[in-house]
Amino acid sequence: MSSIPENKDELELAINLIFTKLMADYRLTPVSAARKCEIDGNVKGTKVSVSDTVAYLIGWGKLVLKWFHLRSQNQHVNFPETGYKWNQLGLLAESFHEEYRDWKYDDLLMELEVTVNDILLLISSLNDDELYGVAWYEKWTLGRMIQFNTSSPMKNVRTKVRRFNRNFI
Repeated sequence: MSSIPENKDELELAINLIFTKLMADYRLTPVSAARKCEIDGNVKGTKVSVSDTVAYLIGWGKLVLKWFHLRSQNQHVNFPETGYKWNQLGLLAESFHEEYRDWKYDDLLMELEVTVNDILLLISSLNDDELYGVAWYEKWTLGRMIQFNTSSPMKNVRTKVRRFNRNFI
């Protein structure tokens, strides 16, 4: 398998592999440490918590599902999200942190599991051509858009969570 999934099976595998590892790392983080802001944020010079990283992944996962739902209903999609441009992803990340600010850590982890399972169900409902055969957003296929917003950020987040766990627990 290449580092970038090129078909349905590789995409499912990529998400499942990193998600399993990431969830194991999240479960090592004690609830008492989950809101410590010690991880470099998406906006330069900011620090976020482990809980914020979960919120970030939930936010992007839910956006992927929203994009697909709107597109499948032949409705307009504001990419990446209404009120945000692609050069404002740090602000979008902060909106995800804010949206889930009051959630308990265990509830965040459950919500992330549900979101990732919904994405995997979506992928399983599609074929290789639907995922990788046609451009879906500008030059990107749906499979690549899913990967950009699931397995790729999960890898990045996992590195940060592992570093946090080594240093703070």
